[in-house]
Amino acid sequence: VQVVESGGGLVQPGGSLRLSCATSGFTFSNYAMSWHRQAPGKEREMVAHIINTGSKTMYADSVKGRFTISRDNRKNTVYLQMNNLKPEDTAVDYCFVRQPEAGYWGKGTGVTIST
Repeated sequence: VQVVESGGGLVQPGGSLRLSCATSGFTFSNYAMSWHRQAPGKEREMVAHIINTGSKTMYADSVKGRFTISRDNRKNTVYLQMNNLKPEDTAVDYCFVRQPEAGYWGKGTGVTIST
């Protein structure tokens, strides 16, 4: 199983970023996916979750209305569109999939919101 995030960077407050998570090694369309983040000095927290079909999503209260999780089961990829970014969104963002035998994390992509 491979999980590879991309799309992070430095943006100003109010800006947008789109993160991507490319996967391989498992039947992507069978599994829910989630995005998590870890801010400096804080524990990792779940940001958004999407079921295997894409028909249901859920979000942390802190990102509701600003972030959108989506997936393309033809491309084995999950996305996180982040709008109206705030300094408190600064973190390393990770993609996660739970398989029957184990959970798999990517290495993360850094998101920094600063002027």
